[in-house]
Amino acid sequence: MNIFYIGEEKSSSTSSHRAFALKRLGHNVEIFNPRSDNRGYLGNSLVSKFHYHTGYIFLQGRMCSWLKKILNNGTSPDLIWIDSGELIGKECLRILRSVNVPVILYNVDDPTGARDGNRFFSLKKALPLYDLVVVVRKETQNECFNYGVHNVLLKLRSYDEVAHSAYVDLNEIPPQFSSEVAFIGTWMRHERRDEFLLHLIDAGIPISIWGNRWHKSPYWNRLKPYFRGNALGGRDYVSAMQGAKICLGLLSKGNRDLHTQRSLEVPYAGGVLCAERTTEHLDMYRDGVEAVFWSDATECICVCKKLLSDDHLREKIRLAGMQRVRSLQVGNEDVCQQILKEVVRINIVAKSEKVKRVIS
Repeated sequence: MNIFYIGEEKSSSTSSHRAFALKRLGHNVEIFNPRSDNRGYLGNSLVSKFHYHTGYIFLQGRMCSWLKKILNNGTSPDLIWIDSGELIGKECLRILRSVNVPVILYNVDDPTGARDGNRFFSLKKALPLYDLVVVVRKETQNECFNYGVHNVLLKLRSYDEVAHSAYVDLNEIPPQFSSEVAFIGTWMRHERRDEFLLHLIDAGIPISIWGNRWHKSPYWNRLKPYFRGNALGGRDYVSAMQGAKICLGLLSKGNRDLHTQRSLEVPYAGGVLCAERTTEHLDMYRDGVEAVFWSDATECICVCKKLLSDDHLREKIRLAGMQRVRSLQVGNEDVCQQILKEVVRINIVAKSEKVKRVIS
């Protein structure tokens, strides 16, 4: 299958992981990145913020012209796969649909939620024109139906079979990524991640933090001694997950998370997942057997102290978690195959309905 993939191509991005998973499945995938291809319109940080807060409505003319060039490059797609889709509005979708092949959206954010303001304004206008929309939370699924989407597929997030593969020889993990309790993630305003980590620090939990924007925290001076570096990608990311005795999984309440990418990536990469207790986490893993969960900072402190003092228990949970996450069939290759099967099913149903209308 020839797939036009509209999304991020940066090797550390989950978007590129999905594109390369499609390639590993034997498909011809051409990646078109609307951000890098239109850097003159998005490269400046102030301009980019303007477009973000205005829902990219003033970028739509440029996006339409860009998509027309892609479709006129001499290659015909069998499928158009849009990852994220915040830059792609209603008129863009009409252009893409003119090719008369399925157009699908895969979005791991919360485009119908309130956290990101107007960021997804253009995307929401375009939702009814997609043949299939793939989302990762039940609320988004229900709200997509309210926006007029006919086919919405709910999937768990995913790990990547190649990008997140564990080191077989632990001696290959660079020593700078060794830690006791690691949190790998971004500081976010109003999420109170900094306050949570400070509770653990004050209780004597040896925390290591990797991620962007932590200097913006009002508690930066207290957190700075525990800060190990900015966002990680590639093998460094795997090293930090596998090199930690415990990996914290913090959710975004504003994003209505009940699980995150790290809920799958940490166990797959050979780390011990220590995350907030939610219905989705409990559906994925047995608490205390395949992962460990907590309801607040006080319980998290107790869990961390117990695991740090019991190497045997921690190793049992780590190995069980690695086995369990593989059984969930949530690798990118698994998920991409499931999505493509759904596209085929939708097309078969659509053709059947068309035949019925002709006969009647």
